[in-house]
Amino acid sequence: MSNALAVATVTQALALLIEHHLHPEIDMAVSVETRKPPSDPPTEPTITVFLYQVSHNPSMRNSDLVTRASDGTLLKRPAAALDLHFLISAYGEETELVGQRLIGSVVRTLHEIPVLPQELIEEAARRPYLAGSDLAESPQKVRFTPLQMDVDETSKLWGMLHNTPYSLSVVYQASLVLLDGHQKPVPAKPVQRPDVRVLPFGAPGAPEPGGVAGGAGGPGATSPTGAAGTAESAGDRPAGAPARTSKRAGAMAPGTEAAGAPSGESRPGAAKTATNAGAASTVRATVPKAASGGGARAAKKAAGDGSTGARGAKSAAPSARSRARKATGGDPADGADRKRGADRTRKAARAEDSGRRTDDAGRADGEGRGRADDGKES
Repeated sequence: MSNALAVATVTQALALLIEHHLHPEIDMAVSVETRKPPSDPPTEPTITVFLYQVSHNPSMRNSDLVTRASDGTLLKRPAAALDLHFLISAYGEETELVGQRLIGSVVRTLHEIPVLPQELIEEAARRPYLAGSDLAESPQKVRFTPLQMDVDETSKLWGMLHNTPYSLSVVYQASLVLLDGHQKPVPAKPVQRPDVRVLPFGAPGAPEPGGVAGGAGGPGATSPTGAAGTAESAGDRPAGAPARTSKRAGAMAPGTEAAGAPSGESRPGAAKTATNAGAASTVRATVPKAASGGGARAAKKAAGDGSTGARGAKSAAPSARSRARKATGGDPADGADRKRGADRTRKAARAEDSGRRTDDAGRADGEGRGRADDGKES
């Protein structure tokens, strides 16, 4: 970083660099001047260093944004990044090729020493008209790069120099030159008292574990075996299908029964056992009565009717279990609840009533046939 005298300091230091490295090839006195090419070419050996253009560096022109805060406070010093374009021309006796010898020395020097040395900057700053220049303190170094110009660009460049005849010359670019502003930012105030807070997870203002509120392991998480883990989500269940519960959540402890059902009817074989017992007792009661009437055929008929009723009652129980299995999507014992227990109780009662009505009809038929046989015998 440097002040506004940096541009002129670079021009003067470049002239000193060329002048100090003319020997040993050039054994004559050469005048190195920092001015534009003269309209009347001199006959003495002369080199002119002319700064013909100053441009903003495209890669650094916005590096100092933003320089002020919203309240106008200066955050950092603004700095202008510049590129300097120099036209270096050589004059001398044409018959002795003095100009060409001088241009060769300039190209060799700038190719060998492309970075402007600090001691030459300090020597240039000792000129009275450059007093106060601080380019030597800048950490940014100035580097010289040759520029290639075709015939059209060279013609335009020399056309700007009115009434100046063309002379053998080379063009170099010097970058980077940084010019600081006058104002200096106010340094930030030191920390007077550190304020460090330690909050546990879940406290107001504390971050959530994993960055997501109620995430895995958070306060809202539930165990897979709990109530929230066993219930089936609404999105995974088909429309119209009853909700499922897991075996772990829905299984009943040994010895427990469904509410509202008699003892022994909550288990799968309760309805089947009750029906078989009722049918067997009816058959045993019917056979003796038919035999006492003297009708063997009536007794056999009654026995056959009783066995038919028993088989019908037995077949009713598996069909009831299959319907319950289709409705619940599994074994009824796995999802036993109050409603299913009541349904099974009513179905078992209806099956038992149907068996009793069949037995009564068979018994009445047997008694009627027995009386008819007794009348024939008499």
